[in-house]
Amino acid sequence: MDSSKVQQILNWPQPKNIKTLQSCLGFANFYCCFVKKYSKNISALTSLLKNNSPFIFNEEFLGQFQILKEAFTTASILSHFNLSLPTIVETYASDNAFGAVLSQVNDSGNHPIAIDSCKLLPAELIYEIHDKELLGIAWAIKCWRAFLLSLSDPFEVSKDHYSLQYFMSSKVLTRCQALWSEFLSEFHFLIHYCPGRLATSSDTLSRWDSVYPERKKAVWKDKAFKEILKQLVRGESVSEYSLKPQAKFLLFKDRVVIPRNHEIQLDILQKHHDPPLAGHPGQEKTLKLIKRNFYWAGMNQIIKDYVSSCQKCSRDKQIYHKKSELLKPLQIPSGPWNSLSMDFITQFPLSSNLDSILVVVDRFSKMEIFIPTYSAITALDLAQNLISHAFSKHGLPISIISDRGSLFVSSFWTQLCQKLEISRDLSTSFHPETDGQTVRVNKIPEQYLWMHVSYHQDHWDTWLPLD
Repeated sequence: MDSSKVQQILNWPQPKNIKTLQSCLGFANFYCCFVKKYSKNISALTSLLKNNSPFIFNEEFLGQFQILKEAFTTASILSHFNLSLPTIVETYASDNAFGAVLSQVNDSGNHPIAIDSCKLLPAELIYEIHDKELLGIAWAIKCWRAFLLSLSDPFEVSKDHYSLQYFMSSKVLTRCQALWSEFLSEFHFLIHYCPGRLATSSDTLSRWDSVYPERKKAVWKDKAFKEILKQLVRGESVSEYSLKPQAKFLLFKDRVVIPRNHEIQLDILQKHHDPPLAGHPGQEKTLKLIKRNFYWAGMNQIIKDYVSSCQKCSRDKQIYHKKSELLKPLQIPSGPWNSLSMDFITQFPLSSNLDSILVVVDRFSKMEIFIPTYSAITALDLAQNLISHAFSKHGLPISIISDRGSLFVSSFWTQLCQKLEISRDLSTSFHPETDGQTVRVNKIPEQYLWMHVSYHQDHWDTWLPLD
């Protein structure tokens, strides 16, 4: 039997308390019908769950725990993949890990084929929970791609996130979601909603790596934090604070409350500001990212001080001043992707035969699209890039603002816009302020690539999708 399929079970750590033992036995109970003498094997372990029983994990309990792991890693528990049986991929994403179980339905119920889990990368920790769940699906399907592509009937993806049922039919996707959707389009599957309390196995695998296990003592060193916890445990009401039974942390407006601990706060700041996927954002964007999931007293000033003291930001970012003259803004569009502005950033070092970036900005939502291209691009290539990266995802715009470059005044581009009923709004010659928004957006990929590309600058196009 391939031991890699059950490597996560082989690496189960010794339970340190009743909660971790309950998590382990909860997973085991889900597949107990496939294990011989299961009740006998766990009899000593279940005795530790009794009320008023001290949790002492001695040699006897450790021996039974090892026997239990071995029972789940023998050939009798995992069966061979059968193309004729209904297949289920059960996935779950927690704060910092994925868990997944590949199983098939036979006469005795769901029988596991393979089990796996993995930690999230530092850049993935800042994803919203919806995107973490989507990434978990893509990761699990990629793990067992050879099995799933060979199926003639659609397989089922079991998730505890209700809105994901409609992901594949969604018309509005972020760049990351579009990449995952493109990969998942190779497979024939249906997403089935399964409440978290029923997703025992994959849930256990994803939660096995706890968040900040060595820093939980910091909670009890914060007197204010400790007092709020005590009040909630006694059943008293504390304004906008909550302590849910299934949660591991104190919550403030559904955000995790962080104690006054410099090490924990610094770790959160680094993961939301420094990674390439975060891209060293400014003070407001960094604050917005962290406020999605965390809260602590005085976080605004701490985040402001951290970003302002970032050496990389100070060295590589330009300083912008407010305009002194009166501005005459363009008319505000009526909706998203109704009006676009475009420009080129040129004279980049050659990377995969590319030396330019086509910048497309939605003037309503301010969403940007950065398309790697080359300086000798033709009007036909420009049209194909826009169709692939903008029009196919967001629909045709009503108007496009650009400068008077040769591409934008060419006969082909003029006739194409007429056929598509797109209004061309050209800026005044030698007056880039007409489209100041795009000129400002041009600085974003330049700053980002300057921070992250190598000394030779010959692979900048691979970093561009992360911006």
